[in-house]
Amino acid sequence: MPTHILVVGGGIGGLSAALALSRGGHRADVFEQAPAFAEIGAGIQMGPNVTRRLAQLGLAEGLEAIAARPDALVVQSAGSGAELARLPLGDAMRERYGAPYLCVHRADLHALLLEAVRARGRGTLVTDARIAQVETSDDLVCISSSGARAWEGEALIGADGLWSLARQRLDVPSAAEPPRATGHTAWRAMAEQAVLPQALRRGRIDVWLGPRLHAVAYPVRGGAWLNVVVIAESAPAGDARDWDQASSLAALQKATGRSGRALQALLEAMPGWRAWTLSDRPPLACAAEMAHERVALVGDAAHPMVPYLAQGAGMAIEDSVALAEALGQGDAADVPAAFARYAEARWQRNALVQAKARRNGRIFHAAGAVRLGRDLAMRTLGARLLDQPWLYGG
Repeated sequence: MPTHILVVGGGIGGLSAALALSRGGHRADVFEQAPAFAEIGAGIQMGPNVTRRLAQLGLAEGLEAIAARPDALVVQSAGSGAELARLPLGDAMRERYGAPYLCVHRADLHALLLEAVRARGRGTLVTDARIAQVETSDDLVCISSSGARAWEGEALIGADGLWSLARQRLDVPSAAEPPRATGHTAWRAMAEQAVLPQALRRGRIDVWLGPRLHAVAYPVRGGAWLNVVVIAESAPAGDARDWDQASSLAALQKATGRSGRALQALLEAMPGWRAWTLSDRPPLACAAEMAHERVALVGDAAHPMVPYLAQGAGMAIEDSVALAEALGQGDAADVPAAFARYAEARWQRNALVQAKARRNGRIFHAAGAVRLGRDLAMRTLGARLLDQPWLYGG
């Protein structure tokens, strides 16, 4: 008999899990705390390891319709603008790894996943469901919302992000520990390429590295829009998730004051900025931090990471496919063993990505002698340093 699975969280991770599980014949009900299934945010870079999994979920054609395919990744100095290294993407990436390197808008990918989940018709999509309690027994899981509603199933997938409630059901001391504030702030903005000066339009991924900061710009929405992200070691006072345009731009210019005129011109050309404070958790230490009995976690609920490897959404998608593969067509009695297999198969790769993302942050934001050594290594090794076979081929 198909397993009845409750998926807490209707973002990219939750919908990916629901889609993967439904393709295996299971019923996956998705619970979203917002009044509607929607996604905010900006762009996502997706390496071949991620686009390969989305193709497994039957989304290759839809993905091509919404994505931009950058032709190269170019790393530059934030101060001088000098090129440090370049990695060909486009056809070269597909030929090497069997899948493309794509850039998408987060909302477009979310909509594609939501449409696919609805088309499968194997579960219920529930909105306005802010889950307040999770209970488990030998055979069942039960979740209840702050609105005095309750649901029962045979397994629970926690895709509820950084402050996951489902995480608290794990049998490890770290389950109750709060996330770590990194002291870094991310500013994000988007603009239609057609309204930007020609010199600021891009069909590639541009990265600028500076002391205590870096910036990234790349096309999304088939290349019609440009996504720009700046991350600086500049923690704002209070909650930075709802800054207005003026205060965000002023704070951003203060944080990037040492960067060159070319980067500043791009920042000033963007029509509006939003700021987010960044948090993460230490790299996973064991499989028990991803699953326990009838509860399994995907994405940020298990392994939130800083965005210096551009793999946060990617690891959630990888998790989802691996989870469905571990469960296969097993019934409810197989869930604990299947979840244990899933966690054992995934935790070390996720831990490695978390650790390398932190390491990249230190390298990207280096100053002094370390910065000089980094720049020399990039100029010398170029694409060999930027390519990630262990990641894209995995």
